[in-house]
Amino acid sequence: MSQEASPRGTFLKIADAVKARIEADPNMTELPSAAELMQEHGVSRGVALRTFAALQKDGFAEPRPGGRWQVVREGLDRRPLDERIADLIRTERFDVGAEFPSASVLSARFGVSRPTVGKALDKLEAAGLLSEGGQGKVRKVRALPSGEERS
Repeated sequence: MSQEASPRGTFLKIADAVKARIEADPNMTELPSAAELMQEHGVSRGVALRTFAALQKDGFAEPRPGGRWQVVREGLDRRPLDERIADLIRTERFDVGAEFPSASVLSARFGVSRPTVGKALDKLEAAGLLSEGGQGKVRKVRALPSGEERS
């Protein structure tokens, strides 16, 4: 039985094709869905899922909530979003009382949805770093992370 006729190895060939796409497109952040792989390569769902497992094993992908897979890039900041947003206060030298960027701006900057940013901002509010936001309300910096002192 040839390699093409057998599902054994087919998922590895598909994984190699996906790796080539990842390397060719530095802006690629999300893998095709299982359904897209199934349609594109004419394989079963099981083969598509084994492809994702192979990509994860090789360090090219990781699962995301909702059944999707994201591309893993070297040097990518894997810290929780609330920690990365809190770093903005420090790195961009926001002062206490300064207006903080909106959820829309942060969403575009970090490449995540506005609801995801909203949850991170809620955590920063609970920690006392940001003032309460809301529709039409501008969040302000209430405190500086890590005991920094600026006024």
